[in-house]
Amino acid sequence: MKLHNISFNNLRRRKTKMAFLTIGLVVGIATIVTLVTLTNSMSSDIGRKMDEFGANILITPQQNGLSMNYGGISLGGVNFDQKEIRESDLALISTIRNSRNISAVAPKVVGAVEVDRHQVLLVGVQFDKELKLKQWWNVFGKAPERGDELLLGSEAARVLNVMSGDTIDIKGEKFKVSGILDQTGSQDDSLIFSQLPVAQRLLHKEGRLSFVEVAALCSGCPIGDMVLQIAEKLPAAKVSAIQQVVEGRLKTLDQFRRFSYAMAGVVVFIGSLIVFVTMMGSVNERTTEIGVFRAIGFRKSHIMRIILLEAAVVGVLAGVLGYAAGMGGAKLALPMMAEGKQVQLVWDGVVAAGSLGLSVVLALLGSLYPALHASKLDPTEALRAL
Repeated sequence: MKLHNISFNNLRRRKTKMAFLTIGLVVGIATIVTLVTLTNSMSSDIGRKMDEFGANILITPQQNGLSMNYGGISLGGVNFDQKEIRESDLALISTIRNSRNISAVAPKVVGAVEVDRHQVLLVGVQFDKELKLKQWWNVFGKAPERGDELLLGSEAARVLNVMSGDTIDIKGEKFKVSGILDQTGSQDDSLIFSQLPVAQRLLHKEGRLSFVEVAALCSGCPIGDMVLQIAEKLPAAKVSAIQQVVEGRLKTLDQFRRFSYAMAGVVVFIGSLIVFVTMMGSVNERTTEIGVFRAIGFRKSHIMRIILLEAAVVGVLAGVLGYAAGMGGAKLALPMMAEGKQVQLVWDGVVAAGSLGLSVVLALLGSLYPALHASKLDPTEALRAL
């Protein structure tokens, strides 16, 4: 009789005990898979939202100033030695070491203009970069494609009483309103957007920029290093990181990841203990059977292979069922753990292979001592029980 047939027959004869062992491993593997999958899915969702979040590095002109206070009352201040960002300096940003982490560089020029006796802010942008940076924008109409087209915020359109297709006058020039932004709840609602060269000409700021937004929000991007690298390239500018919200979410995720690892360690220990107790009990129940095997010529290695093969079969079955149960649990828990309903469950082949491998390793490790114990049984002592 072949050794694997003996192992399979033993599993069939001891269905209840093996079912208990399998369920114990399934619960452990499912818990680990659920925690790891939730962590991976939330990390992926945060990475995706980071890319849509907008600028996280702001480049503004460097300026020096003095504030004046008298009797505890602020009397304002005086700015002097104010430097400007030159549009030609933008090319230097692409030369930093971490330039591959930059997804968009959006330069802007800002100034006040009068439209129909209303003072409004005109912002010159590069619309291809701006739309990539602000993916939450919803434009009624279309984004400007020509120099004589404008995009208005919802509040600016309301104050000026214009709609898409209307024409407005700015400093004696006619511009067509090609689109209107849906309400964003930000300062964008009160702005008028035009092509960057047009705004620079109207505001007499040719070749100059008011500030630059850089989008580099990606999972694992070294934002602090990038700020220093850009500051080295643009010494006349002030470079700041806007990442408090992102850092908070990443810290929360890191805490959840550590909790997952701690829980996984506990589950691994409990799973190994269940396997050990169950297999040790099985060996004690089969003392006579093992003694017969030894008496008819089975070697110690044969006895160990029989028991370890049983454990491996249970481990494979528990790994498959545990992975399926874990993914099902993660799918149910993910909407409650993450923000929004568009979070995608991450199906990772590494997690599947890892769950199967971990289940088999746990089963083998928990069965190793019982197998050694069984192989060392004295056949004469075992046969006395007959």
